[in-house]
Amino acid sequence: MITITKKLKTRFTTAHLFMVSVLLVNGGNYVYNLLLGRILGPEKFADAAILVTFLLIFSFIAMTFQLVTAKFSVVFEANVFRDFAAAMYKKAIFFGIILGSVIIVFANQLQVFFKTSTAAMFIIFGVGVPLYFIMSINRGIFQGKQQLVSLSVTYQAEMLSRLLITLVLLYSLKIESSLIISIGILASFFCGLIPFDISKIYWKSKSLLTKSQNKLVRNFFVITAFYELTQIIINNSDILLVKHYFESYEAGLYASLALIGRVVYFIAWMFVMLLLPTVVKLQKEGKATAPILLKYVSYIAVIAAIIIVGCIIFPTQIVSILFGQSYLEITPLLWKYALATGIFALSNIFAYYYLSLDKYIPVLISGVFGMLQVLLIFFFHKDLAQVVHVQIIAMVLLLFVQLSFFFSNK
Repeated sequence: MITITKKLKTRFTTAHLFMVSVLLVNGGNYVYNLLLGRILGPEKFADAAILVTFLLIFSFIAMTFQLVTAKFSVVFEANVFRDFAAAMYKKAIFFGIILGSVIIVFANQLQVFFKTSTAAMFIIFGVGVPLYFIMSINRGIFQGKQQLVSLSVTYQAEMLSRLLITLVLLYSLKIESSLIISIGILASFFCGLIPFDISKIYWKSKSLLTKSQNKLVRNFFVITAFYELTQIIINNSDILLVKHYFESYEAGLYASLALIGRVVYFIAWMFVMLLLPTVVKLQKEGKATAPILLKYVSYIAVIAAIIIVGCIIFPTQIVSILFGQSYLEITPLLWKYALATGIFALSNIFAYYYLSLDKYIPVLISGVFGMLQVLLIFFFHKDLAQVVHVQIIAMVLLLFVQLSFFFSNK
């Protein structure tokens, strides 16, 4: 019995724990969105989807700070990294305050553009933006140092608090649902800081980075920011544009379609989180990095194929179980949206891989096809089906070009 226990401990590493944690977090976020869809109905869910989309957008922006922190926690030695981390905290707070202020100032314009019920939901969201950027630096340190238990805790705390607080407020307060959702998101930002040790932040420290190190950080930050911008465009532009071009009912239907179809992307994100520090470490040790890429690509391809086939065979059952009868109009589009998302998830792995190796052409490729997707939706949005079809075209082309770059480099 003792021997079996030792073997299990050896095989079940902190990486496995983190993967389980990510599945739970994504599952919890999924349940959060599904419950909102069922409780609110298509029209009110459209407003909720805008807030959730804003949250996803800021998670991508904050991911720039997180990935930069994670990468250089591996590259820099202890003393240098301590001062680097302090500088990153300062920059994240400053950037968060600026960005949050912009949202608050233009809350009324955002309400008009997205046809939401109130502007106050954007104001509440804007207040919490600086907290999200502080949280991203904290997570970047955990990710880079491979402190995966602490990294798991911060994601769990954010997800659980948002889910529970929002549900409690929805059933206890008789106010606009979009306000309740924004309050729940703000509260989750505070909880997402757990665990956080402010005493380890050296606010008065002076940078020990050399000129070449500063240049290395700056270049990686700029290209990562550009790549995360492409992620924002590809992942969220469709929901934002649909909310602008279509009525609330259709926008709510599309938001539910996007949520179901993006399961594969949320699962792929788990591998992306493990990929960057692993590739950087292997490169630093002079070892081959391609095998780890191919392993993760094969995982995602299998998962994507299973989800797409499931959406083809059981579309009505999936929509009925997850969202209810009110959303059955989206069933013909379900497998098509899952196909577009699965292709994008595969393309995304290649881009993150080369980003880890400081090769930036795949990042630029993603940016080009992100803009192509926006332009296609801008010109072709006769109905929801057309919106989905143009996304499939853009993502197939993106994957083809990324694969061509990979094989040409090999």
